[in-house]
Formats: sequence, structure tokens, C-alpha cells
Amino acid sequence: MQKLVFFVGVAGTGKTTVARKIADRIPAAFLDRDTVGGRFVEKILEMNGLDVNDRDSDFYKKHLRDLEYDTTKDICIENLAAGQNVFMISPFTAELKNKQWIEDVISAAGLTKNEVDVKVIVVTLSDMETQKQRIIDRQTERDTWKLEHWDDFKHRVQFVPEINWDIPKSSILVFDNSGDLTKEKIETVYEFVKAANR
Repeated sequence: MQKLVFFVGVAGTGKTTVARKIADRIPAAFLDRDTVGGRFVEKILEMNGLDVNDRDSDFYKKHLRDLEYDTTKDICIENLAAGQNVFMISPFTAELKNKQWIEDVISAAGLTKNEVDVKVIVVTLSDMETQKQRIIDRQTERDTWKLEHWDDFKHRVQFVPEINWDIPKSSILVFDNSGDLTKEKIETVYEFVKAANR
């Protein structure tokens, strides 16, 4: 059974790092939405005289957000159709609320729910200072806006999104990524992804 695994969470929780650790052990197409659409979004924001790092603006939400997510979704569909496991990394907040979204992804790949094992790993932290330090440490320009508007982000660190997909509860893992990412913690996530939930 193919794996379609979503690593979701707010900025700085470490969802990409966790996903990479699991990808070391489970081969998968690795689709980080920031990588898929980042350059295009920054260019369009720049062309409109806007802050290239601002993903919270009305302009971004109205004109660019869905472009990024839909493009990532289409690449996911192509990889599923080609028989690949897929890891999806991004908050996916709106998509998780939409029951039809995941159904459309699987059917567009020419597959059924019985052929794709969908998992959601919600990566959280127990404190906002860890989140801020991780954002500082990764030193990416797109984080500048977040740090300059920290009060808008800090309350989201333990946010668990609403998940309305038709998947078993056992297919959802809330993973506290506080402290060191030990071998034992990775093993827990790996066993969760590897297990078939039906």
C-alpha cells in the first residue's frame, strides 16, 4: 500500500526536519510547499511591491496561497499515480478541514482509499521560545516577516488543526517535537508511518 503522509504544523515546529528523518527510512517523493512555490510567490510579491516574505497578507491569501497548495497537490497526484509514496510538508490548514480534498487527490491519481494509506502527523512544540529559536537558527529570508511580527505567530505553537478527512483516528499523530529529536522519538514516528491503519 502506498503511503501519503502529511507533516503539518506552524512555522518552527520542525515538521520538515521530522519528515526528512522519516524519508531516510521510507522512500518517498518529498514535497515541501515552500520549495514547490517559494520562488514564484516571492517574485510575484516583489512585482507587486510587497514584502517577499509576507505569507499573511490579504494579497497572498487571495492570489497566491491556493496556487502554491494546488501546485503541490498536482505534483502529489502525479507521484501517487506513478506508484510513489508521497510526503507532504506544509500547514494544510484549509485542506484538512475539507473532506472532499483528500478524496479528490486519491481519485485523481487513479487510486482508491484502499490503495493509499493516508497519515497526518501534527508537529507541535510545548513552548514558543523553542519555536522562535528554531526559526532564527534556520536563517531563511522568508522567516524575517514572522520574526518581525512575532506576536501574530507565537500563540500558534501548540495549534492542532481541525481534521475532517475520512481517515481513522489511528491515522493521526500529534507529535510534540520539543527538546532533542532523539532516535527514540524518530522511531515512534517511523512506526506510526509504517503501520497500516485500516
